[in-house]
Amino acid sequence: MAYNIIFYFTDQQRADTCGCFGQPLDITPNLDRLAGEGVKFDMAFSPQPVCGPCRALFQTGRYATETGCFRNNIMLPGNVKTLADYIEEAGYETAYIGKWHLASDGDLEKPPRIDHTVTAVPRELRGGYTGYWRAADVLEFTSHGYDGYVFDEHDNRVDFKGYRVDCITDLALDFFKVRDKEKPFFMTISHIEPHHQNDRKHYEGPEGSRQRFGNFVLPGDLEALKGDSAEEYPDYLGACASLDENLGRLVQKLKDEGIYDDTVIIFASDHGSHFRTRNLDGHLNGYDDYKRSCHDAAAHVPLVIAGGPFKGGKTVKELVSTESLPKTILALAGVDVGGRMIGENLLDVALGKTDNRPDEVYMQISESRVGRAVRTPDYLYAVYAPGVNGGEAAAAEVYADDFLYDMRTDPFQLNNRAADPSMGAVKEELRGKLLDWIYRAEGARPRIIDGE
Repeated sequence: MAYNIIFYFTDQQRADTCGCFGQPLDITPNLDRLAGEGVKFDMAFSPQPVCGPCRALFQTGRYATETGCFRNNIMLPGNVKTLADYIEEAGYETAYIGKWHLASDGDLEKPPRIDHTVTAVPRELRGGYTGYWRAADVLEFTSHGYDGYVFDEHDNRVDFKGYRVDCITDLALDFFKVRDKEKPFFMTISHIEPHHQNDRKHYEGPEGSRQRFGNFVLPGDLEALKGDSAEEYPDYLGACASLDENLGRLVQKLKDEGIYDDTVIIFASDHGSHFRTRNLDGHLNGYDDYKRSCHDAAAHVPLVIAGGPFKGGKTVKELVSTESLPKTILALAGVDVGGRMIGENLLDVALGKTDNRPDEVYMQISESRVGRAVRTPDYLYAVYAPGVNGGEAAAAEVYADDFLYDMRTDPFQLNNRAADPSMGAVKEELRGKLLDWIYRAEGARPRIIDGE
């Protein structure tokens, strides 16, 4: 059968905000229930921990270095066949609600030369989505934690009043009034929460979050490194709790419509947040605030898939990359894209078909530096390009050691051992793995030298 597919997609949400991934407070009861019904991936990582490049990958199934969308403020190229193109060809009705972030173009951290940040995204820049559309290119520019606007498929402005997560979900639920019940649908709900509100430099949870979550327990890395987490974490958790409450509303709507059993829900985030604790070193060459880092704080993301063949309350311990989501979504829709998209069908991993599968993930880092990283169960190894600005170049010919962490003794990545002579053999092995990944992803084999 053709499953309905919903991609419930959050922005800048750490995995450890969720109960099913270790959060001690009752933040995500609805997601936790879905994890109990479906499959949760304990070790899911972002392939590119910054908004635009990760979204470009999710829409194309190709690395950001291949599409050219290696940093924010680069629009999706028009000559790439997208997830929407494939799934509409397969007979699906599409719906896209929330943040797009792929329709404006210009220099990093400067006003775009082609600017759709606060105006309607033209049809030709919607990545192939031709159906229901309630979106803004840069949602944090058209709204705040409360109140704002998006645009519909006819370029009409749609204003909303109330907490943004509630309002974006309202717009998603409106789809069920107009959908074609003769077709399966693929819906993306692209929330901006818990991302900080740029112009206010603050995470904006619902009113009362500071009191409701005042008894928070900081994760180990934030407890050690602080950043601005003590001030911002209650609002951050408040936003995450609202995301979960609205996930519950969506689930109830599916049940009311009688289609819950025919629908697969994918819950994931583009990247996490390090709360200004990382990228403070001398290798910073570009721009950073909360992400753009290989550390688990920014790269380890929640991933739960429930419904259809993703069932049984399974836990996957193997490392997976969310680069695999486009291929997995299309496989659920009956489309086998083979080598035309990167990654793997995550159903194979969920079913234990992991023979000869490398238990590691690859990351490309941009904006804060030109970086590359490989994460294994035991180690994180990352390199950077000396003297190369991460907002100007997509790749480099020479990299140097940046970080090496032993996860067995240092789970919060506090002790960088890249220059430790006793780690020499481990580092050489990890270098080889990383160079192989770079070659597969980018068709190049750069040099890696010892760090400064």
